[in-house]
Amino acid sequence: MSPGNIVFIIIVVFAVVIAAIVFSFFSVWLRAMLAGAPVGMLNLLAMKLRQVPFSLIVDARVTAKKAGIEIPIDDIEAHYLAGGNVVPTVQALIAAQKAGIELNWNRACAIDLATKGSGKSVVEAVRTSVDPRVIDCPNPASGRTTIDGVAKDGIQVKVKARVTVRTHLERFVGGAKEETIIARVGEGIVTTIGSAASYKTVLESPDSISKTVLARGLDVGTAYEILSIDIADVDVGENVGAKLQEAQAEANKNMAQAQAEIRRAAAVALEQEMKARVQEMQAKVVEAQAQVPLALAEAFRNGKLGVMDYYKMENIQSDTAMRKSIAQPDDKK
Repeated sequence: MSPGNIVFIIIVVFAVVIAAIVFSFFSVWLRAMLAGAPVGMLNLLAMKLRQVPFSLIVDARVTAKKAGIEIPIDDIEAHYLAGGNVVPTVQALIAAQKAGIELNWNRACAIDLATKGSGKSVVEAVRTSVDPRVIDCPNPASGRTTIDGVAKDGIQVKVKARVTVRTHLERFVGGAKEETIIARVGEGIVTTIGSAASYKTVLESPDSISKTVLARGLDVGTAYEILSIDIADVDVGENVGAKLQEAQAEANKNMAQAQAEIRRAAAVALEQEMKARVQEMQAKVVEAQAQVPLALAEAFRNGKLGVMDYYKMENIQSDTAMRKSIAQPDDKK
């Protein structure tokens, strides 16, 4: 094969490859050109090599261009490579422009990345900024249906509130979300009920709760702006004060019984101790009585006591016993 034929074959192959590339990008390139958002062939080829869905990127640019928003193709591609959702971000930007809300492309991308994996989207954030949403307080998903507080008179008050919020786009990135709003509102409601002198005060003017809580600035540092706090329901609960007093009285009774039991046990122990001492004294008396005959025998042996002296002592004892028997009344009569 001659060198000329080889060059011709190379040129033909190169032309076929160029034609295939141009054909694969032609429809996307033509669509962007006709929409007034032209994209160069080299940009499309570069996105193809970077494994970026160029058709999706071009469609997003065309959508923004038709809405009058100019977004460079590189910025859209960069947001996609960062893990963002390109089409919802463009839709949120268009919705914010139509609603007269100030939102640029970088802020929209930041909000989209911040909501990734949270079940929310930048479109929802913009929609909430236009159309405020209502948050139930407490959250029914937590298993609780009311926020319970106790007034100063000990009566429990159960409150269900609804918080109307609007997304604050400037604070959405890095701001606290709904859980913080619910926790702060619940804390404010409990504090307001606890500072009331009587539960009747809360029942007479439930709007005082919402006014007090709203004045605390609970939306500071959050991604939302609280528009209103409405008390949906107010119910009277248990008499917590009476239950606490009853429990305290029961505890005092148990304590008194325990102390009485301690004193009774001490008295029983003292009684047993006294009985033991009596037995000890009686034993000493018996021991002393046993020493008398021994002393008499010793006196006889030593000659210190004679027989006549012993008889005289016996007569005296007999005489004393007779007098005692005469002096004592006869119980058998």
